[in-house]
Amino acid sequence: MSAVAQTVQMDRSPIPVAPQPALGEMMVARGDISEADISKALSFQSSFSGRIGAILVRIGAVSEDVVLAALSSQLGLPVLLPEQLPQDPAEYAACIKASGIGIDWWVDQSALVWTGSDGIVNCISRDPISANLRETLSDAFAEKSIRWWLIRNRDLDLMMDLVRRAMTTDGMDIDGDVALLRELAEEAPVVELVANTLAQAVNENASDIHVEPREREFDIRYRIDGVLQDRLTLPRSRFDAVASRIKLISGLDIAERRLPQDGRIGTRISGRDLDIRVSCLPGVWGESIVMRLLMKEHKEFSLAKIGMAQDHLDNFAKLAQEPYGIILVTGPTGSGKSTTLKATLEHIKDGKRKIITVEDPVEYNIPGVTQVQTKAEIGYTFARALRSILRQDPDTIMIGEIRDLETAQIAVQASLTGHMVFSTLHTNDALTAFTRLIDMGVEPFLVASSVRMVMAQRLVRRLCPHCRKPHDPPLAIRQRSEALQRQFASFVPAQPQWYAAVGCKQCQRTGYRGRLGIYEVAMMNDRIAEMILGQKPLHEMDKVLREGNFRGLMEDGLIKAWLGETSVEEVLRVTGQAGVDEP
Repeated sequence: MSAVAQTVQMDRSPIPVAPQPALGEMMVARGDISEADISKALSFQSSFSGRIGAILVRIGAVSEDVVLAALSSQLGLPVLLPEQLPQDPAEYAACIKASGIGIDWWVDQSALVWTGSDGIVNCISRDPISANLRETLSDAFAEKSIRWWLIRNRDLDLMMDLVRRAMTTDGMDIDGDVALLRELAEEAPVVELVANTLAQAVNENASDIHVEPREREFDIRYRIDGVLQDRLTLPRSRFDAVASRIKLISGLDIAERRLPQDGRIGTRISGRDLDIRVSCLPGVWGESIVMRLLMKEHKEFSLAKIGMAQDHLDNFAKLAQEPYGIILVTGPTGSGKSTTLKATLEHIKDGKRKIITVEDPVEYNIPGVTQVQTKAEIGYTFARALRSILRQDPDTIMIGEIRDLETAQIAVQASLTGHMVFSTLHTNDALTAFTRLIDMGVEPFLVASSVRMVMAQRLVRRLCPHCRKPHDPPLAIRQRSEALQRQFASFVPAQPQWYAAVGCKQCQRTGYRGRLGIYEVAMMNDRIAEMILGQKPLHEMDKVLREGNFRGLMEDGLIKAWLGETSVEEVLRVTGQAGVDEP
């Protein structure tokens, strides 16, 4: 953890220590951490020593950025941002050479210096209040003033490595040395880097962390609101230690680099309990590591908050209360299907129904619902679990995904014997779900008699309310949207609120914060059932549905853009409707 200076000193006098509240007390008062977190950190400190801020990051109580903000407020020291750092290693090298101190000492101190345009020597260090560091720099730059900064460890380490490589050709080949990999994985800088990467991802509401090696660097990227965003690039020489740390804490074999591995981490980060699924995939330049972040605590779900328009919400909520049938939610991976099903279960949960789910994995715990985790490695598949579930006298069954004919047949059987079944399918639109079941081997008459509704969905990013700006879309989009407004005037106001994304600090310069769903809902009726029995083409079914109030994913998205919730560009990106704005 970047430690602190007690005050900004630019002379040779001793460092004054003014009476100030302890960092832990300040962070508790600010609401950054809990009393339990500080007690745990103090206990760790008594056994292993170290700065309290670094310990809080190491145990996963908080991210480094939060600690730095508290330190800056407490001590009046500015935090140096990456863009403020000189990018040329020669600037640091010149100042280090002028000090007369060898590069090894600077590496050992984790410190760097450079001379600013005002002639002041700037210093960044992992521990800028170190008496040894202060005294040595005071002697080395006796004729100059020194300015001290706070800085994130990852920014310091990245520049340290560049400067070290520029000033020395020494290297170390750790490939295949398991003992050395394990030792490096336990070193404080590596532990802090991994812990801070996880904490930062949690703070930014990332769903996944990608660690991707290249020939000379490796990248750390977060998936936020469904879009990958670059967060950090580090030298390739540090990748093996970072990868070994991740594999070590997830119970994987750090010596195995030729085969894929899957592991998991149960931990507490930034005051939240997480279940992290880890996947390692060997690549040309090393193992690509992806970590899926799943919150363990109960998460509140609501159909009214996931983005359904009023007509979709009314139809879906009404059918969900029916005593039997199948309701399918379709879409690609990451389109929010599981969230929709969990919100549905929360909606129908009234204490009078026996609700059982079978999932792989169980991502969120729902009180009052019996949740079953499949284990394919021991033969406990969806189909096998479902056969057991039917002997548990359920009223409602939720199947994580219909993957094969056996699962589909059991789902159909359950619906025809008086159970309401919710499940998902991987299809691109709602109508394709009918043909998908038939292709699996389910008889058309069973599909027509059991499925009550199919809802396809995607997730679009919400516009950031802090920086969005008014924007007029192309004429073709406006004309199409005006026709939609007239058709759905009961819940779409006459006056549009078109906005475009801009980008600000609150949204990480993306222009978006959070996501909402766009939907298309295909309701089973007599005409659609007849067309399924006759195996009519999908475009004919679509024509029949549009005689009612059916609308596709893009049309629902345009309504959300009309309401100012998202942008037209985002809707077109997610639905893949290239050229739609052309006359």
